[in-house]
Amino acid sequence: MLNLASSHWLFAFTLGLLLELCLGEPKRFHPLVGFGWLASWLERRFNLAKDQQTNSRLNQFNIFCGAVAWLLLIGSSLAAFALLKNFTGWWADALALWFALGARSLFEHVHAIARPLSLGDLAAARLAVSRIVSRDCSQLNETGVAKAGLESTLENGADAVFASLFFFALFGGYGVLLHRLANTLDAMWGYKTSRLFHFGRIAARADDVLNFIPARLTALSYALLGHSRSAFSCWQSQAPLWDSPNAGPVMASGAGALQVCLGGEAIYHGELHQRTELGIGPAPNAHDLQRGIVLVQKTLALWIALLFGGALWML
Repeated sequence: MLNLASSHWLFAFTLGLLLELCLGEPKRFHPLVGFGWLASWLERRFNLAKDQQTNSRLNQFNIFCGAVAWLLLIGSSLAAFALLKNFTGWWADALALWFALGARSLFEHVHAIARPLSLGDLAAARLAVSRIVSRDCSQLNETGVAKAGLESTLENGADAVFASLFFFALFGGYGVLLHRLANTLDAMWGYKTSRLFHFGRIAARADDVLNFIPARLTALSYALLGHSRSAFSCWQSQAPLWDSPNAGPVMASGAGALQVCLGGEAIYHGELHQRTELGIGPAPNAHDLQRGIVLVQKTLALWIALLFGGALWML
């Protein structure tokens, strides 16, 4: 385990950040591709109830099967990392941070939405936003595309960037790897569809637990770096109404910080969902997408400065 008082932590943190900010995520042979393939394979074999059942015993057993599959994937991955770390030392922690952080990738994806949207190319903007959200994007208008892109920017900032930094600060490579893989399994298994409602329950709950503190630290950061009064007000009044305990504070605070309105209607897996409206002010546009990126970048700069400062002070 690494910690802030370790010079090896500082070396690993610096190298991991440099790899992420200069290279972004690996273009080929990304470990998450193999992990995702294995997760899909295990789900097909461990998920006994392909549709939501009325048989409570079968449902309970399917929750157990999902828990076993989750433990197998996470446990084997951490064991493989421990073997790598045994040979490479703190270099493995740097690689784990590079593997887990998604800052540059997030910025690139959101810029790919904002550029065509600002030029009036709605088809290209829809295609770009469909790559980072799970909702149906085929009928989105310009406002819908901007909303989807900005919601993803704020939420993925918390999940793919700041939660990774939080767990790396506490537990080094083991922590950041645990969070990244758990978050991936939630993204694959955590949907409330008939197929995954019970099997993916443990994956969803584990992600909720792991992200509870990082999400609120992210929401606090958004509030401090944006329109603070609006952010805190929206966080307090709107976040409890959102269906996700962690996305609610992040998105409500972020929308208030930017003084735009998010949430509302969205289509997921063919079903129309009426979601709570978050934030205050007008609906977002392409310019607000760019403002969202700037808010996440400011937050990233703040977190890096605090972690570096804390590490240097504790050495």
